[in-house]
Amino acid sequence: MSRQSVSVARTRGVTMTLNHRTAGRLLATIAGSTLILSACGLTGDDSSPTGAMNPATEQVDISMAFWGDFGLDALAAEYMESNPGVTITLNSGNYNDLHDELQRQLVAGTGAPNVVAIGEDYIGKFTAQPDAFTNLLSFGAGDYQDLYLDWKWAEGSTPDRSQLIGIGADVSGLALCYRRDLFANAGLPSDRDAVTAAIGDTWEGFIALGKEYEAGTVAGAFLDDAGTLLKPVRAQSGASYFNADGELALAAVKPAFDVSLNAIDAGLSAGIMPFTDQWDTGLDNGAFAVTLCPVWGMGYIQSVLETAGGKAQWDVADIPGPGGSWGGAFYAIPKQGTVAQQQASWGFLNWLIQPEQQLRIFQATGSLPSQPALYDDDSVKSYVIPFFNDAPVGNILAKAVTELPTQDSYSPNNGTIEATLQDVLGEVESGNVNSADAWTVATEAAALAAPTPTAAPAK
Repeated sequence: MSRQSVSVARTRGVTMTLNHRTAGRLLATIAGSTLILSACGLTGDDSSPTGAMNPATEQVDISMAFWGDFGLDALAAEYMESNPGVTITLNSGNYNDLHDELQRQLVAGTGAPNVVAIGEDYIGKFTAQPDAFTNLLSFGAGDYQDLYLDWKWAEGSTPDRSQLIGIGADVSGLALCYRRDLFANAGLPSDRDAVTAAIGDTWEGFIALGKEYEAGTVAGAFLDDAGTLLKPVRAQSGASYFNADGELALAAVKPAFDVSLNAIDAGLSAGIMPFTDQWDTGLDNGAFAVTLCPVWGMGYIQSVLETAGGKAQWDVADIPGPGGSWGGAFYAIPKQGTVAQQQASWGFLNWLIQPEQQLRIFQATGSLPSQPALYDDDSVKSYVIPFFNDAPVGNILAKAVTELPTQDSYSPNNGTIEATLQDVLGEVESGNVNSADAWTVATEAAALAAPTPTAAPAK
């Protein structure tokens, strides 16, 4: 991947690989909603960029690779001003390309950045290669474990948690985005609190509300794509597609599969995959009334509708069940750098993950910190997005990531099997697979797609 040095702030954008049905789809840069936030009152003991956090005593140059905008430009400049012995080059690139290139660099043994951001859907692939990364516990990162969301810490760790490959940069909580105008036209409650109450915090309640919507006179489907329910429902149960021995183990995933299947059987799904051209159009034409959305998805929806002059009235409500996350990142330090570069890299990261810097990043990007104590800060609690009817997104997403449980296993192959099951659900929607046969077809397809068993990161 060709990278360019960053000198100006950017809006955080992502090119997400949802599954291989959507591979190659280039998402437009997300136009994040403008944040008008109060000055944060929460600071850490180490808010200054100088001191023991920077062990470098000689001139050290370090590079840092990420995608979109992590809100780092001003922070890196501030750190370098207070630490003249450290030069930091920030390189922003494409989400998928960054991870592909990192893998090539690790195999080649050269070329990796000194610090790299790793996405949530790639982290399992790299925690399975611990010898290629510096164990952040060796720098004392373990002192911060109790400050982090447990599931976030587990995702960045090796199976036995003896090594920390990636420390949480941010999380992207998951919510329901819904058309309040279409809900009202269908005779359903349209106020976000009333919508949450009507669903009752269960997926059964979600499907029941969808049936009420479909029974009304409003054209279009209740949900964009039933296949998108699979991942969040599975994550809420803590289930993985593999056990700790790396063996395919699907029994615990079937309830999540059944939720998606029930939505299809009830006629709730439009069968429109998110972030396709058809989906972009459907955001305004009533093709569907509900979609799952993290904060970056909200920015995307707003950008599409404002660009097209859309009149749809979107709002945000809690996701059913115990929370959810879609996205988020980790910071890792590949071993290819010199000892001095690794130390300087941790010095910068150690300063960056302190409360004051984490809240400044949140103010700049809307990316929620991975440390739940910060969710009590006024800047998070007061975060609203005017475009979504002044939805209290800070509170909604903080609740979602706090409730999410730790998974049984963070296998690097979870994504492969998830995409396989989503493909089967897509075939059910298309009428090519009978609903009654769907689970059998899914398990057979998963067995073919599963790699040779290897140890998976266990809880």
